[in-house]
Amino acid sequence: MNTTQTNKIEIIKAITSKINEVDFDNLHFGEIFTDHSFECDFTNGEWQKPIIKPYAPFLLDPSAKVFHYGQAIFEGMKAYKDDNNDLWLFRPKENFKRFNNSAKRMAMAEVPEEIFMEGLKQLLRLDETWIKKGKGNTMYIRPFMIATGTGVIANPSDDYKFMIILSPAKSYYSGEVKVLIAEHFSRAANGGIGAAKAAGNYAAQFYPTNLANKAGFHQVIWTDDATHTKLEEAGTMNVFFRINDTLYTAPTSERILDGVTRKSLIDMAKRENIEVVIRPVLVSELVEGAKDGSLKEIFGAGTAAVVNPITGFSYQDVYYELPKIENSLALQLKDKLTNIQHKLAEDTFGWTVKI
Repeated sequence: MNTTQTNKIEIIKAITSKINEVDFDNLHFGEIFTDHSFECDFTNGEWQKPIIKPYAPFLLDPSAKVFHYGQAIFEGMKAYKDDNNDLWLFRPKENFKRFNNSAKRMAMAEVPEEIFMEGLKQLLRLDETWIKKGKGNTMYIRPFMIATGTGVIANPSDDYKFMIILSPAKSYYSGEVKVLIAEHFSRAANGGIGAAKAAGNYAAQFYPTNLANKAGFHQVIWTDDATHTKLEEAGTMNVFFRINDTLYTAPTSERILDGVTRKSLIDMAKRENIEVVIRPVLVSELVEGAKDGSLKEIFGAGTAAVVNPITGFSYQDVYYELPKIENSLALQLKDKLTNIQHKLAEDTFGWTVKI
C-alpha cells in the first residue's frame, strides 16, 4: 500500500482496484462500494487524525454502545460528473448541517465541518474513476457515525467513529409503485427522533413495510401518531400530492425529515410558477380527491430516488388508482432537478458545488 498525507488526512491507497469487476450498466442500489473509505475517530473528547484507506470490514468490541443503545446516524448525498469530467456535489452543507442536528439529537459528538467536507472531497477525488458521466449516473455517498464506546451501562458513548463510504448508483426505485396508507403504525411521534436520520427510525419501519409488501404494496405512506388522519412521509421519502394544479406537502416537524430534495423541489416548483402549499394534508382529502378526480399525482422525494411517482394507494381496504397523465409535474420537476445536478442546465439557485 502507498501511504501519503494530504491536507492533514492520511491516505493509504489500495494496491489494486475492484472497478473492473463492476458492471456499471446493471447496478443494484447500495450493493457495490468503491476502493476506499474515509474514517475519523472521536476519543478522549477530541477528533483524531482522519484517514482514507482501502474499503474493508473493521472490528468492534461486542459491548460497543451502537449494538446496545442504537447510537447511529447517517446521511445520503450524491456526487455527479459532468461532460467536462468535473465533479460536483449538490447542496452538501445542507447534509452536513442535518448530520450534526441528528448527532445532537442522539447525544453524539458533532463532526467539524473541515473533517466532513475535506474528507468527502478527498475521498471522491481518490475514487473519481468510479463516477461515470451521463444523466442518471451518480455516486451515492453515505456518511455515517456509530457509538464505539464500550460497556452496557445505559448512557451515551464517549467514543465515536465517523465514516464515509461511496457506492456507484443509478435509480433507487423502478417501475410502478403502489402504497398503503398507515392506519395503525407510525414512523415517528412528537418529541421523538423522527426528524433525525437515526438508524433506529428506519429499523422501526421494516416490520409494517414488510406487512405492506405481503399485501402487494411497495411502500407505506405514514400518518401522524395521534390521529392517523394526517399524511406525513412515503416510505423513506418526503411525499407530495398534486390536487388539480397545486402541490401539497406536509411541513417539517419533529416527526418529518427536513429533506434536501424536498426543499429543492419546493423552490423549483415556485420558480416554475407552480403553486405549492405547505400544510398538513388529510387522508380524507386524498380519498375525496381520488373519488372526484382532482387528485392527479402523488410522488415521493429523496436523495436516492430523486422523485418517485406513485400510481395508486390503498386505505381501509379500498384501492384508488391514479390517472395516467401526460403533463406529470413529478417527472417535469425530476428532469429539471437532475439537469441542474448533472450541469445540463444553469444552476440559478447556487446549489451545486465543484469539487
